[in-house]
Amino acid sequence: MLSSLRLASRRAATARQHIAVVRSASTWANVPQGPPVRITEAFKADSFDKKINLGVGAYRDDAGKPYVLPSVRKAEEKVIASRLNKEYAGITGVPEFTKSAAVLAYGKDSSALGRLAITQSISGTGALRIGGAFLARHFPGAKKIYVPQPSWANHAAVFKDSGLSVETYAYYNKETIALDFEGLIRDVKAAPEGSIFLWHACAHNPTGVDPTPEQWKEIEAAVKAKGHFSFFDMAYQGFASGSVDRDAFAVRYFVEKGHNIALAQSFAKNMGLYGERIGAFSLVCADAAEAKRVDSQVKILVRPLYSNPPIHGARIAAEILNTPELYEEWLVEVKEMADRIITMRALLKDNLEKLGSKRDWSHITSQIGMFAYTGLSPEEMDRLAKEFSVYATRDGRISVAGITSENVGRLAEAIFKVKG
Repeated sequence: MLSSLRLASRRAATARQHIAVVRSASTWANVPQGPPVRITEAFKADSFDKKINLGVGAYRDDAGKPYVLPSVRKAEEKVIASRLNKEYAGITGVPEFTKSAAVLAYGKDSSALGRLAITQSISGTGALRIGGAFLARHFPGAKKIYVPQPSWANHAAVFKDSGLSVETYAYYNKETIALDFEGLIRDVKAAPEGSIFLWHACAHNPTGVDPTPEQWKEIEAAVKAKGHFSFFDMAYQGFASGSVDRDAFAVRYFVEKGHNIALAQSFAKNMGLYGERIGAFSLVCADAAEAKRVDSQVKILVRPLYSNPPIHGARIAAEILNTPELYEEWLVEVKEMADRIITMRALLKDNLEKLGSKRDWSHITSQIGMFAYTGLSPEEMDRLAKEFSVYATRDGRISVAGITSENVGRLAEAIFKVKG
């Protein structure tokens, strides 16, 4: 009897050991922990009632609150009142949206419109991913894309996951806090013929530093001389300068000069449709026949990715772009958002100068768009967070959308105490 009990006990112990081994050898045991979103977590943990978050990549009104455009509210009400069905969109999306998105980007008289392959995408990120995958599969040259240094942090990840290798070209001069134009042209000329270059069409993220129209013309000439292929990322059309036409200058100029470009568009910033995830990817082709073939291959790429895109946000955007009254109202609203950003830049610079700073802060107002590179070091940014409850990325980038009439004075004081 005793030996039977001992045998049962040993079997139970062996079973427990086996379970422990199985648990320790979980399928996902070796998956590493990803990096935390430090800015958001630190901001939330700070109990100071006047803390400032300059890390958010979304527009805020002058009260620091999320903003829904009145034109968007009206368009959404019209969409809902229409009681449309909930059937799938086609693989390339809602045609009323893609057609109007193309006109917005290229211009109503553009030669590109009749030879364009375009698809709705999951915002700008999705457009970049579709574009990267198309280039990885069909581009006849090297499967390598050159992106500016620095660039939006997600660019490299998107293109690498699309199957492209990623290199950088000179863009930003830390010493001058301005465009490294000479370095940019040098790298365009040094790259192998027929390389792929990614360009920020306007409101460069993260620096806020854009080429002038004259510089864009020189860039175009250098690109053409080497036979490079241009892929434009236009996430801020209208949101940068307040003019949808001015912000599309580079895209339209390259097309005018004979470049058959790729283009990623986003309607997150300029329509505030962040959570609706509305964007478009397009390729300018040689002619309508080529566009038809390219369109068929884009569909082949999209089908296994997500089958077809969501319809609600696309219908809202289409309503705005295709209804003259709403379109004009939206143009006013997007300019108001851009103007608020421009005003906050000026107020920050003015406050720093009034505090007695002897530094040149002109880069704050010469930069454009949602983000600004302050020129502060990682250590100085750490001090802003720890001593003054001002949170932003350690590279010195701030989201100007997070600045308000109420907090700009305190922000300037904090920067002055850290930087002088």
